[in-house]
Amino acid sequence: MACCMLQITGLIFGGIGMVGTLAATVMPQWRVSAYLDGNIVVFETIWEGLWMDCISHLGLRLQCKFYDSFLALPPPLEAFRALMCIAVVLSVLSFLMAIVGVKYTQRTKEDPQGISIFILAAGVAFLLTGALVLIPVSWTGGSIIRDFYNPEVPAPLKRELGAALYVGWVSSALLVAAGAMYCHFWCWADTSAKSRYPSLSRHGPHKPGAARGPSLGVHAYV
Repeated sequence: MACCMLQITGLIFGGIGMVGTLAATVMPQWRVSAYLDGNIVVFETIWEGLWMDCISHLGLRLQCKFYDSFLALPPPLEAFRALMCIAVVLSVLSFLMAIVGVKYTQRTKEDPQGISIFILAAGVAFLLTGALVLIPVSWTGGSIIRDFYNPEVPAPLKRELGAALYVGWVSSALLVAAGAMYCHFWCWADTSAKSRYPSLSRHGPHKPGAARGPSLGVHAYV
């Protein structure tokens, strides 16, 4: 029962992490304009994402524009795009493998040797996806904090951490947790299978005729 709950919990964490990864990829709130002048009324809010820039006017009107040229983008932004796109695809594949693994495991739950390899594959894929999400999110967050406290950066160019970064951090944590759960479950099932079905080599080599009892010579029938 505990193992079943572990699988379901991992599936829920992985599903939420998958949705969060997709949301963080498409959200434009990676970098948000910082207000350092102490103005009470703010007329415009600038959002900078992986794919577009947005300007919000008093929270009533939102104007977004996709980046015009792919080749004109900074190399880090291109790398972050690639990592997040790979993470989205890998998170979907991980979630599908987890579903298949859970269904197969429920059918063979009485036999630890029947634990599907999909469980291990989903666990490793979830861990890899969490790492792929964590790299661009943490790199962007570190860059924002470094520029914010850099006196050489003009105040209009300073940015704050956007909501997409927090979504990415939470999603990465959930994906890593799901991967750890599935890997732990697969290791437990493998250990249980070895203890329940020990190899024949531990009992020594099997000799033909050894269980037939002592052989009788020709003179025994005389």
